[in-house]
Amino acid sequence: MTPTAILFLVLVFVVVVTGCLGVAIMLRPDAGRQRLRSLDPAALAGDPFADRTIEWITRATRPFGKLSMPAEGFEKSSVKLRFLHAGIRNPAAATVFFGVKTLLTIGLPLLGFLAMSLGGSAPKGNNFMMAVFLLAAAGYYAPNIVLSHLVNTRQREIFESFPDALDLMTVCIEAGIGTEAAMMRVADDMQFKSPALAGEMRTVNLELRAGADRERALRNLAIRTGVDEVDSFVSMICQAERFGTSIAASLRVHSDMLRSRRRQRAEEAAAKISLKLLFPLIFCIFPSLIVVLMGPAMILIHRVLLPTMAGSGG
Repeated sequence: MTPTAILFLVLVFVVVVTGCLGVAIMLRPDAGRQRLRSLDPAALAGDPFADRTIEWITRATRPFGKLSMPAEGFEKSSVKLRFLHAGIRNPAAATVFFGVKTLLTIGLPLLGFLAMSLGGSAPKGNNFMMAVFLLAAAGYYAPNIVLSHLVNTRQREIFESFPDALDLMTVCIEAGIGTEAAMMRVADDMQFKSPALAGEMRTVNLELRAGADRERALRNLAIRTGVDEVDSFVSMICQAERFGTSIAASLRVHSDMLRSRRRQRAEEAAAKISLKLLFPLIFCIFPSLIVVLMGPAMILIHRVLLPTMAGSGG
């Protein structure tokens, strides 16, 4: 047998054994979780299939997550903060994230090598090293790209819905409702438009009920969202309470400012459209137009004009 065939058999054996172990781990019942369900079914309310899926993924990726997860300082790292910005608060999120990153970094080069070997075009030398490097880099940075997309989507949702939430809060405060009750009422009203913002406001209310200081709870809101507009809102509320100014008037002015900023961002995005369309027009649309418009003329020149010129020249 050739070395390539032996390596292929070894890799197939490793993949099969790893898959069987993973399935066995995932299908093994969790005694602690079953005991908790039997004692208090409401404690684990939610979708059982989703909970079980998350549990399986966590168990399967935990051994690989330990290979790349930092042992110290993770609680204060920027990755932990980005989990909060993305709305991911599961304690196992870090393990799954680093486990998936490790699996993709190792698995994509192996899968690429197997695919190219089975296709009969396995690269050698520098081409092989370049292919392995590119696949490993893609597997390493893919979780970061997905996490960044989740963060940007959630922050955009909060930014676009925040002026409307401030308007509702202004109406509630002017009607005589307290700040905490106003935030809870706004969270109930914003549940369907912006679940992320509604959840953050409920979290603030829960922190206040637990005895946290209002300024500390609002600062935690700004840290969890990572949106500059929410940070300025927290600073405005703290200054209004410190200097004794009207919170309702401050909220009205701040909501108008946020709405103007949202409109300016929309105008900025609209102004960038012409520049973004330039490259597709030049490299995709214009060549097609040239082929459609000039193609019949070039065919006619080739069939009629060139033979005529060649005959007259002879």
